[in-house]
Amino acid sequence: METLLIQVTNPKAMGMINELAELHMIRVLKKQIPTGQKLSEKYRGKLPTEIADELQEYVNQSRNEWNSRNI
Repeated sequence: METLLIQVTNPKAMGMINELAELHMIRVLKKQIPTGQKLSEKYRGKLPTEIADELQEYVNQSRNEWNSRNI
């Protein structure tokens, strides 16, 4: 038996898939797509504190320069 992952792009195809399942030709397995983790949670603690502080300082400085520009 072979397992395939299929992305349904047309609602009519889902009807056909359900018909095949009713005929016991295939079995439909629902796969939960993970909602994902926030990037801040995923990468929390990955940078050394010193580098993270330098990066945060640089980001703040860049934002200040961007906001104070005269256009």
